[in-house]
Amino acid sequence: MTTKYRHLTRVGLFCALIAVCSLLQVPFDPPFTLQTFAVFLCAGVLGGKWGCAAVLCYLALGAAGVPVFAGFRGGISHLIGTTGGFLLGFLPAVALTGFLPKKIPLLLRMLCGLAALYLCGTAWYCLLYAPDTGIGGIAAAVLRYVLPFLPFDLAKLFLAAKLTPRLEKRA
Repeated sequence: MTTKYRHLTRVGLFCALIAVCSLLQVPFDPPFTLQTFAVFLCAGVLGGKWGCAAVLCYLALGAAGVPVFAGFRGGISHLIGTTGGFLLGFLPAVALTGFLPKKIPLLLRMLCGLAALYLCGTAWYCLLYAPDTGIGGIAAAVLRYVLPFLPFDLAKLFLAAKLTPRLEKRA
C-alpha cells in the first residue's frame, strides 16, 4: 500500500475511533465520554497534519448530521451549542500536540493540547452564551465545563500517551 493510502486509511480509522468513543458515555450534562482519549491518541499516532485531518473529518460528519457526537447526535446545532467550543477545540488540541517539537515529552505536549481545548471551549461558552457576566461567567464555565472533567481527562491523556508508542510501531 502506498504511503498516501496508508495515511488516508489511518485518518478514516481514527475518525471512526473518535466517533465510537463519543458514544461511550457516562450520563452527565455535558456527558463524560472517551472522545478526548481518542483525539489525543489520534494526535500522538498520526501527528499534527493527519491528526487534524481525522478531527476535521469527524467534525464534518457531525456537522452534516451524522450522529457521531455524544448522545448519538449530529448536526450543526451541536457545533454552535454551549459545548461546541470544546468540539471545535479538538483541532487546536491536536495541532498543538502534533506540531510541538518531538523533543518535548508526549505527555507534556498532550497537556498543552488539553489546555488549548479547555481554553477554546471556555472562551466559546463565555463569548457566546455568557458575554455580559464577566469574571463570574468565566468562573461558572470553568466550574461546569472544566473542573469536573479534569481528573478524567488527565487519566485519558496518560493512557493515550502510554498507548501511542505501541500503536506507532504497528501502524
